[in-house]
Amino acid sequence: MQIATMTIDEIRVGIREQKFTAQEVVKALFQRIKKVEPEIGGYITLCEEDALQQAIIVDEKIKAGEKLGKLAGVPVAVKDNICTDGIRTTCASKMLEDFIPPYDATVVKKLKAEDAIIIGKTNMDEFAMGSSNENSAFKIVKNPWDTKRVPGGSSGGSAAVVAAGMAPLSLGSDTGGSIRQPAAFCGVVGLKPTYGLVSRFGLIAFASSLDQIGPLTRTVKDCALSLEVLQGNDPMDGTSVKEVKTKSYLDGLEEGVKGYKIGIPKGFLQKGLNEEIAKAIEDSIEKFKELGAIVEEIDLPITDAELSAYYIISSAEASSNLARFDGVRYGYRTEDFQKLDELMEKTRTEAFGGEVKRRIMLGTYALSSGYYDAYYNKAQKLREKIRQQYQEIFKTYDLIITPTTPSLPFLCGEKVNDPMEMYLGDIYTININLAKLPALSMPCGFSKEGLPIGIQLIGGEYTEDKILKAAFALEEELKLSTIIPEGKEEI
Repeated sequence: MQIATMTIDEIRVGIREQKFTAQEVVKALFQRIKKVEPEIGGYITLCEEDALQQAIIVDEKIKAGEKLGKLAGVPVAVKDNICTDGIRTTCASKMLEDFIPPYDATVVKKLKAEDAIIIGKTNMDEFAMGSSNENSAFKIVKNPWDTKRVPGGSSGGSAAVVAAGMAPLSLGSDTGGSIRQPAAFCGVVGLKPTYGLVSRFGLIAFASSLDQIGPLTRTVKDCALSLEVLQGNDPMDGTSVKEVKTKSYLDGLEEGVKGYKIGIPKGFLQKGLNEEIAKAIEDSIEKFKELGAIVEEIDLPITDAELSAYYIISSAEASSNLARFDGVRYGYRTEDFQKLDELMEKTRTEAFGGEVKRRIMLGTYALSSGYYDAYYNKAQKLREKIRQQYQEIFKTYDLIITPTTPSLPFLCGEKVNDPMEMYLGDIYTININLAKLPALSMPCGFSKEGLPIGIQLIGGEYTEDKILKAAFALEEELKLSTIIPEGKEEI
């Protein structure tokens, strides 16, 4: 069984047709994890015994002729900021290193309801703050294509385990590109859904108005199937959208893009963009033209002000959300204190990493008296302007295409001491979160060094079906979804 290259669809069909059992899938996958994981560092917690028990239940359902879920027997890795009942959930932080939630996040409940098998929790940047996965309190994640390089962040573990064949499906969270950027760096498909389409209940919040859970997979078809399972209103989540009907994203997936109007923002393929990425994007645009899409340049300026607005808003919300971690109720507690304020100060000093502290300080400053209007309020006004600008564009165009990242995966340690340089890596992704839009990153080529290149497809609110159809059409042309890092094909 070539578990490393098997897709969700191949696994679930093989199990249903009894070509192999769910137990055989899980055993094969853990054999591969034991071989590959020490080199990659993509997992924080593994659940082999529980996964085998879940697989036995699926196999017994098949023998009894019972109805199976859409993901029956499919192993799933879950980012470690998504709560899992009885499974340690750390946010890759010393603050929560021993935290075991008493409940499942809604997305985890949905996966289990469809007979998916939870195999472990993936490594990440601490509290989802970072673009390289070098901010974990436990270990650095390495890029499977070149282990001297980063996998991207903050969902770097989730992207790396899919790329390395250690899971056919993983869940990530995306606050400003944290699914799409690692998807690009690791050569997999990563989708950030429309804000509110997928429940955030059980996601340990970084920035509540920006965070969104989404899937990372090997293929676009797998991504479509995963979104079908994850979508839908949740009464436990006050930001979950009620008026949008759920869709079957597999229906019409092969319809193509003939007649689609695609906008290419002027200047996006020039200033500050790696030449090899620009060439791969241009080639992909030509493919869309050949497939019958109408491609035009559009005005969509990208400025440092937008990046600043994102980091002010996200840091302000992080400052508020992380205030609960004070050593009083749960999580890490310092041993040396005399008074309550000393307990809180020492606990947070000892348990939070440098990047988390930096963003808490920035957010607290932006929300403080005398600075709220100067920074936070202005950032929110710019956010609304950005959202309106995208709404106008999507009255005319079906999709917007941009690079996912301005650079190829960089070396571990290369930018760790230069936060501004690191933040600039989000230049193409942050506006999507500010505007609450859906966007997908998928592989569109490789550099001369053999590093993956990602292209970003952006749609209007709740147009994930259009994005997936376009992505599927491009994937069929490029034939890149079956490629995994050299030397990692066999168990």
